[in-house]
Amino acid sequence: MRTAYRTETVRAAEAALMAELPEGALMRRAAAGLAAACAGLLPRVYGSRVVVLAGSGDNGGDALYAGARLARRGAGVTALLLGSPGEDGRPKAHRAALAALRAAGGADRPASAVAGDPAAALAGADLVLDGVTGIGGRGGLRPEAAALARAARASGAALVAVDLPSGVDADTGTVDGEAVRADVTVTFGAYKPGLLIDPARAYAGALRLVDIGLTPPAGEVAAEALQHADVAALLPHPAAESDKYRRGVVGVVAGSARYPGAAVLCVSGALRGGAGAVRYAGPAGEAVLARHPETLVHPGGPAEAGRVQSWVIGPGLGDTPGVEAVLASDVPVLVDADGLRLLDPAAVRARPAPTLLTPHAGEAAALLGRPREDVEAGRLSAARELAAAYGATVLLKGSTTVVASPDPKDPVRVNPTGTPWLATAGTGDVLSGLAGSLLAAGLAPRDAASVAAYLHGLAARRASHGAPVAAYDVAEALSGAWRDVTED
Repeated sequence: MRTAYRTETVRAAEAALMAELPEGALMRRAAAGLAAACAGLLPRVYGSRVVVLAGSGDNGGDALYAGARLARRGAGVTALLLGSPGEDGRPKAHRAALAALRAAGGADRPASAVAGDPAAALAGADLVLDGVTGIGGRGGLRPEAAALARAARASGAALVAVDLPSGVDADTGTVDGEAVRADVTVTFGAYKPGLLIDPARAYAGALRLVDIGLTPPAGEVAAEALQHADVAALLPHPAAESDKYRRGVVGVVAGSARYPGAAVLCVSGALRGGAGAVRYAGPAGEAVLARHPETLVHPGGPAEAGRVQSWVIGPGLGDTPGVEAVLASDVPVLVDADGLRLLDPAAVRARPAPTLLTPHAGEAAALLGRPREDVEAGRLSAARELAAAYGATVLLKGSTTVVASPDPKDPVRVNPTGTPWLATAGTGDVLSGLAGSLLAAGLAPRDAASVAAYLHGLAARRASHGAPVAAYDVAEALSGAWRDVTED
């Protein structure tokens, strides 16, 4: 599992470690890992051209020390210094690191000296190191740094961010203004939430974690991303004495005369989620049976469906009733799509059983009473706020799917799988059915949501192979995604 920590937690862990080490040892340790990662990106180090964009802080120091190591191996290294002017009129920079670069044969000059033609300063570079700002940076890049970042991106050089791309927020993943868009981010000691959450995640490129000996407190994880082994450990597995009822029954209230396909897709996801049976209670029973004859259909609605271990309600529901009756039940309930309209926070908070809400950004914005763009820019905080307001687990769908528990002590889970091809009609219906089935099989809401998002993303990759994919293709690929996880 990838675990991410807030800036204040990382800084406290760094301070504790620095107190045990000789002065400057921790920075040199980070720089050694950074230089090794950079060397691996170059066809060869000797004779390559490296440009270091160095701010005045510790990230600039890391980059300068790494530049010194590359220079000692025969690279031609030039540092462009972006710090504010010091007493001597030159930009401020980490003194010891700059001295190390010069001693290794590297050159340096003020970034202002190339402001007229930043592209020329980066022409021919094989690799550019972004050490402009660190985890304490706030807001977008200043104009001088932004011009260099654009030129670095256009140069064709490998662009490597030091700890995180300059201009992104380490704690929230927001990007307020221009930021470095890296090919690779080499981060030290621990992941930061912004590296896992869009929009910042899209700026980070491939992630590489350098172990520098940090030990942040386990209880202060801010965000986490499951991996195959974590998902495999959570998946339900039937025992020898299991029957369809012992494995759990999921009830689905979805679809309408206008949108029968939503019911079919939701049931498709539910049938592949580990529960032993699916009860469909709604007006699209004929369409459901035509595709899935194994479904138990109850046209009279949820009141006639019999006992279930979870309910899924909302996809394609339109004005079909049933939300109040389902919320009044004593089993876990997943609410999606049309079920989220006019949802009463007090009624959800008063439920004796858990509730899982699965909105996309537009639906979350409506529930929170704020603009959609605010939710998309701050996905982590929006999911947290929604979970707290409704006393429910929230799976916020989107470019980064985020799962937040109503307990603020639980880290937010960030889904690392998926593909932009999932942004197509009906895939959310499949996800709802899958997550509801996992609830019926006994998973806690946070685990059911996280595992469902993970498998759903893997299935989309399997089905698409880089090409457009339809929702039913994703449903059919779920069994293969399940095998991928358990057999890895």
